[in-house]
Amino acid sequence: MTDSERAERYRTRMQRKKEVVDAAIARADLEKGLLLILTGNGKGKSSSAFGMMARALGHGMRVGVAQFIKGRSDTGEEAFFRKQDHVVWHVLGEGFTWDTQNLERDTETARRGWSEVQTMLNDPAFDLIILDELTYPIKFGWLDLNTVLFDLKNRPPMQHVVITGRGAPEALCEAADTVTEMTDVKHAFRAGIQAQKGIDL
Repeated sequence: MTDSERAERYRTRMQRKKEVVDAAIARADLEKGLLLILTGNGKGKSSSAFGMMARALGHGMRVGVAQFIKGRSDTGEEAFFRKQDHVVWHVLGEGFTWDTQNLERDTETARRGWSEVQTMLNDPAFDLIILDELTYPIKFGWLDLNTVLFDLKNRPPMQHVVITGRGAPEALCEAADTVTEMTDVKHAFRAGIQAQKGIDL
C-alpha cells in the first residue's frame, strides 16, 4: 500500500467515525440536571468529582460541597476551592472518621449534615453539588436511603449532583443518569507508601 492510499484509507475511516459521532450528538437534544455516581474500589472518585467542580467554576457556576467521611481540613482541594468565588464547602460534623466508634453520635452527625445538604438541594442557585463519600453513611445506616433518594429526585430540575464513594447501593445507581465504577488495579499504599500531597491530600 502506498503512502497516498494509506492516507486516503485513514481519511475515509475518520470521516465515517465523524459521521457516527455527529449523529449521536444530534440525537442528544435533552437538557436536565444530572445525577452522577462515582463508585468502585479504585482511586480517583473524589478527584474526578473535583475535576468537574473546576470545570463548573470555569463556567461561572455556583458549587456546593459536602464531605461526609474526610474529617481533615488540610487537603489541597479544600485549600484551593475555598478561595474561589461561588463555592460553599461543608466538612460535615466530625467528618465520620473510623475513630469515633459511636453509632449514636455518628448517626446524629450524619443526619445533622444531611440537613445542610437538603438546604443546598432545595436552592436552585446551586448549579452543582458534590456529595463526597455519601455512600458510607448510607451503608452504615446513618442515613435513610429512601430519604436521600426523595431529596435527590425533588431537587431543582437543572441542578447537577455528583456522589462519590465505594459500594453505591443499587437503588442509587438506578436513579442516576451516569454511573462510573473505578477499578483498583494497583495502589501505592499497599506498597507502604504514605499519602502524598497533591496526589492523595
